[in-house]
Amino acid sequence: MRVIFMGTPDFSVPVLEALARDHDVVAVYSQPPRPAGRGKKDRPSPVQARAEELGLEVRTPLNFRSDEARAAFADLNADVAVVVAYGLILPQAVLDAPAKGCLNIHASLLPRWRGAAPIHRAIMAGDAETGICIMQMEAGLDTGPVLLREATPINATDTTGDLHDRLSAMGARLILEALARIDGLTPAPQPEVGVTYAAKIDKAEAQIDWSRPAPELVRHINGLSPFPGAWCEIAGERVKLLRAAPADGSGAPGQTLGGFTIACGEGALEVLEAQRSGKRPMPASEILRGLDLPETVA
Repeated sequence: MRVIFMGTPDFSVPVLEALARDHDVVAVYSQPPRPAGRGKKDRPSPVQARAEELGLEVRTPLNFRSDEARAAFADLNADVAVVVAYGLILPQAVLDAPAKGCLNIHASLLPRWRGAAPIHRAIMAGDAETGICIMQMEAGLDTGPVLLREATPINATDTTGDLHDRLSAMGARLILEALARIDGLTPAPQPEVGVTYAAKIDKAEAQIDWSRPAPELVRHINGLSPFPGAWCEIAGERVKLLRAAPADGSGAPGQTLGGFTIACGEGALEVLEAQRSGKRPMPASEILRGLDLPETVA
């Protein structure tokens, strides 16, 4: 099958690799290189870098507003376009260009968590499960009918990083199944009940408020890990807390209770993984060898 692939971040790379193995990827679309690193030099997206390694043609338009950009897309004469975390809104002319339309791989069980940050929001909300939907794209934000879906449980200490990797692999597998069965699949319209939106994560959300109940803070910490990373101040140093679990104990909010257990507004949590400023992420046991916890953290 002649496939156009459209994606940008690490999440999209396993899908690109799977499609390149099984289909004819006629072009790869990705966001343009952006300044990154200490030197702020333009850096290609993970998808662009991998596509170039695979010898695939890469296109990085700023948008599809021009007739030329839309015509160049249509001239590829693709059977289908596969879109995963691309980052641009596609106009109807682009959606209609491939013979079998555009399929989106979305990391939630639609209609729950349409939008930008479905993995983060599912964990932060305490959802018991999430999953992948293969959706026929239309003009609305993640509103199209679903061709295939598969669920996976969210475990008590799963972070966004954990689910990111699991769902990325699941998406790569499901899109191959969808393409193999595309003529026999019946698109199922999304129900109107149960729609939620996964707003983009704001870094202002990352500071930990120890007055909140422990279960909420565990989900907050795990949901924001590894990026942007929930943080607190320990002896004047900003420390990112990257994985947590519920713990026994109680005390004043922010009070340390032994080990890396911290009291919350209700109950307590245990920090399992953290990252000091300028250091790599480490298990709590390693952190505590070089960090004396005060009586309270902020």
